[in-house]
Amino acid sequence: MNRKAISKAKRIVIKIGTSNLTDKSYRLEPRKVEKLAKEISELKRQDKEVIVVTSGAIGAGIGKLDLKQRPRDVKVLQATAAVGQSVLMSTYDRSFARFGQTIAQVLLTYGDFVNRQRYLNIRNTLITLLKSDVIPIINENDTVAVDELKFGDNDTLSALVASNLGADLLILLSDIDGLFTYNPKRSAKAEFIPIVDEITDEIERIAETGGKTSVGGMKTKIQAAKVTMKAGIPMVIANGGKENILMQIIGGAPVGTLFSPKQERMNDREHWILFSASPKGKIKVDAGAKTALVKQGGSLLPSGIVGVENEFICGDPVSIVDAKGLEFARGITNYSSSDIEKIKGAQSSAIEQLLGRKEYDAVVYRSNLVLV
Repeated sequence: MNRKAISKAKRIVIKIGTSNLTDKSYRLEPRKVEKLAKEISELKRQDKEVIVVTSGAIGAGIGKLDLKQRPRDVKVLQATAAVGQSVLMSTYDRSFARFGQTIAQVLLTYGDFVNRQRYLNIRNTLITLLKSDVIPIINENDTVAVDELKFGDNDTLSALVASNLGADLLILLSDIDGLFTYNPKRSAKAEFIPIVDEITDEIERIAETGGKTSVGGMKTKIQAAKVTMKAGIPMVIANGGKENILMQIIGGAPVGTLFSPKQERMNDREHWILFSASPKGKIKVDAGAKTALVKQGGSLLPSGIVGVENEFICGDPVSIVDAKGLEFARGITNYSSSDIEKIKGAQSSAIEQLLGRKEYDAVVYRSNLVLV
């Protein structure tokens, strides 16, 4: 995808970093919020659907509570987020109201994406809001999220939201102009990278050594790009502090770093299997089964299975690995781990004899399988 094609994007997810909303003391700057509200409202007037994923709740809480630094204790951090979320949303509400826009608060946790029904509920709610001409403003629910079920940063959250909604574009607004070979704030040798069409080892290295600009820094932005590019969605990293940055991006101007996907869009189910569902166990297969899945587009039959790891039940997401233990696919299993132990290596015609029943010929059907 080239930059001119971006102008055709209809559904756009915009992630706003803390630095784009607050001053150096973490206090919300209404002027910054109003700037972005104005630009987003202009996109709406161009008949774009806009979803905002926002940071800033903890920072706003630090300012509201007049704390000297970011709390380290988890309970204090969650309480600070609760205070700050109220400040953040009231500021957004006042700013967007000036431009005649209605907003809605949506708080999510990682668990909302892992559970298939909740995942679909998120999608239905957000689409309903968009159809009602409302701008959803999404944040992680820091007050209830625990470490095991945290996104950890809003870059990851915004990528999952973009994929969940089948967005046409994801924009990550930060305090830097895009991706550089080195951290531009630390090195004069830093060179700007305008377009990325593949996440190479070199791009990974740059992300690792690029320094932090937020909770996640450049590393999490590259992780977000992996999700969107795999899902067939372009992504742009840009400086949210620049005037009319959103209109420039949509207008095809050479601003920010464009991550351009090579593959076609994933459907909703494929995306959930690959990015949102947490595998409950592993199914190990032989070389013949791997070839059938990867090169021939086949389903996973019991004859090609050599073993299972961990316990899981019918309908659970599972990881499919080769003889060396390397994951190459994920899918939704038709049989439990205990059933698979009984039918592994057998022909599909023998399933009923071995289990006393036969609901499916395949352990994982191709329609419920995605290559990693």
